[in-house]
Amino acid sequence: MKDAPINSPLVLAGAGHAHLVLFRRWLDDGFRPPAGTVLINPGPDAWYSGMMPGLLAGRYTAADCAIALAPLCQALGIELIDDSVVALNAAGNVITLAKAGALSYQTLSINTGSRPPPPVLNDGSIDLVPAKPFAEFFQRWQLWQRGEAPARLGILGGGAAAVELALALRKSLPASDVHVFSGRALLEGHACGLMQRARNLLLARGVKLREDVYIDQLRQGQAMNGERPLQQLDALILANGAAAQSWYQDSGLMCDQSGFIRVDDTLRSTSSSDVFVAGDSAAHAGSQKSGVYSVRHGAVLARNIKAKLTGGELTAYRPQKSALALLSTADGGALVHYAGFTLSGRLIGKWKNHLDQGFMKKHRLTDAR
Repeated sequence: MKDAPINSPLVLAGAGHAHLVLFRRWLDDGFRPPAGTVLINPGPDAWYSGMMPGLLAGRYTAADCAIALAPLCQALGIELIDDSVVALNAAGNVITLAKAGALSYQTLSINTGSRPPPPVLNDGSIDLVPAKPFAEFFQRWQLWQRGEAPARLGILGGGAAAVELALALRKSLPASDVHVFSGRALLEGHACGLMQRARNLLLARGVKLREDVYIDQLRQGQAMNGERPLQQLDALILANGAAAQSWYQDSGLMCDQSGFIRVDDTLRSTSSSDVFVAGDSAAHAGSQKSGVYSVRHGAVLARNIKAKLTGGELTAYRPQKSALALLSTADGGALVHYAGFTLSGRLIGKWKNHLDQGFMKKHRLTDAR
C-alpha cells in the first residue's frame, strides 16, 4: 500500500450492495468524500446477487452481473485497494489488510457481508464450496462447466438462495444429481403458496429434496446427521444462511450472539461513534440478512456518513415491514410473493429481469477497463 494514506479520513470496507447505493447517492448529490478516502475490496468488481442464479443458468454473462468499481471510485476521488480486511482494532482505529498490513482511519464503514457456516465436523472427504463470496464460487462453477462437475452435488440450505441455486445448477450441470438439504421446511417463514410452488418446481426438475434434515458432519464421503448417514456426496455447496466474519468479534466492537456488529438506528456501531456498519455485517433489530435490506441501508448510510464528515445531523433507518420475495426459476421465469399473492411464470421473470437490469444501469458507470 505504498500509495495509500497512512491515516485515512474515511475507509469503506467491502463493496456490498449498501456501499454501491452509497456511491450512487453521493454522485447524484454532487458530494465528494475527503481526499485520502479509500475503498477496500477483494477484486475489481462488485457482484450483484440478484442476477447470480441467472448467470449460472446461462441467461447472463459474467459481465452482465458485475459492476466495475474503478469508474465509481475515480468519479468520487476514492482510492481502490484490492485487498481484504482480516482484523480490526476499533479502540485504536486501525484495520489490518491481508496483503498490505495496517491502515488507520478516522471514520470506517463496514459492508463486508457474511459467510455461510460449514458443518461442525468435516474430514475433508467432500468438497465444500461456499456460495459466498460469489467470485470464488463462480470460478469453481466454471471448472465444473469444463467437465469436472461432481456426480453427486449437494446444496445445504432451505432459503431462497438454495432454491435458486438448485434450479440453476440442475440446468447447467445436467449430468450431476442435485440434492437439497433443508434443516427446516423449504422456504420456512414465507407464504405457504410460495413454499409449495418452490417445492413442486424442484421435484419436477429432478432435484432431490430433503426437508427437516440437519447436516452436522461430513465423514468418508457421507453427509451425516450425528451418526446417521444421509447421502453420499462429491461436493456440498453451502447456502445455509449467514455467519459473521471471524474478525467482527475480535474487533472490540459490540456484537450480537451470532457475532454480527450491533448498530443503532443510524447504522452506527453501538460501541464506537467512528464506525458505521451495513448489510449482512450489521446486527439491527428489524433488518434481515438479504440484499433487499442492504440496498435500503445504503441510502441511510450515504446520508449519515456525509453528515458525520460535514457536521450534520444523523437520520434513522426504518426497516420496511415486509419485503418482496422474488426467486429466479432458471428458465426465464420467476416465483413471487407479495401482499398475500403468489405468482409464477415468464411474465414474472421478465419483470424480475427489468428490476435487475434497472439496478445495474443505475449503479454502473461506464466501464473504464
